[in-house]
Amino acid sequence: MKEKLIELWNNHSGDFFNLGKNIIIALFILIAGKIIMTIARKLINRTTGGAIKLDKNLVSILNIVITYGIIIICIIMILDLFGVNTASLIALLGAAGVAVGFALKDTLSNIAAGIILLVLHPYTKGDFIEVGSVVGSVQEMNLFTTILETADGVFISAPNSCIWGNSLKNYSRNARRRLDITVGISYGDSLDTAFAVMQDIIARETRFLADPAPQVMVQSLGDSSVNIMLRVWVPGNLYWAVYWEQMRNVKERIEEAGLVIPFPQRDIHLVKSGE
Repeated sequence: MKEKLIELWNNHSGDFFNLGKNIIIALFILIAGKIIMTIARKLINRTTGGAIKLDKNLVSILNIVITYGIIIICIIMILDLFGVNTASLIALLGAAGVAVGFALKDTLSNIAAGIILLVLHPYTKGDFIEVGSVVGSVQEMNLFTTILETADGVFISAPNSCIWGNSLKNYSRNARRRLDITVGISYGDSLDTAFAVMQDIIARETRFLADPAPQVMVQSLGDSSVNIMLRVWVPGNLYWAVYWEQMRNVKERIEEAGLVIPFPQRDIHLVKSGE
């Protein structure tokens, strides 16, 4: 037995040295990959509270991509170290990736759109948005869909690719919004009186912003009325509360001032043809 071991050593000592060296190098590759993975994940996790803030969902995605990416690279390096033909393996993985990409093109487009939305932040949770025919408050964002709730409590699940591929209105994004209220008065009423009523409303309402300055103007000369517009700017989160309250207030104040809000009128002339 001893002689066989000595003979085996004499015949294959070089191979044993190479195997040991490759095992040590493989261990170093694994340790280096682990260190790089840890450092990269720490750097990414710090972005949630640093100067460049990334969405938590995007941070999770990046961590997964980095983890599996480094693992795959380490495995390929180790296999190449032990003489495995990694070129064919990489080609096989590439072909498999292309096949999966074609099979899941719609899903992948949603993922790509989700990553872009998470990076650019056109909206966040709680924002009231409008995209095409979809209107509602954002409840949740993930890689595949955005969950919204309409004003009347209806659940909507919108694919991210549809949101990214359309023009988006975010009613909650800006700190202020313009509020226009139009009321019609009779042609026989005084414009000065109507303007005075509107200016008094402006003076009494503390939620109107001073900049830009509120405006009162004649919007149009209608068929049955002179249309007066009150144009003001309000904080975005108070828009609807101010709108509903002032719509009632404007009507009541106009009527208190003795002005008439006319109904639509039309003169009809009957012409009797001669016999």
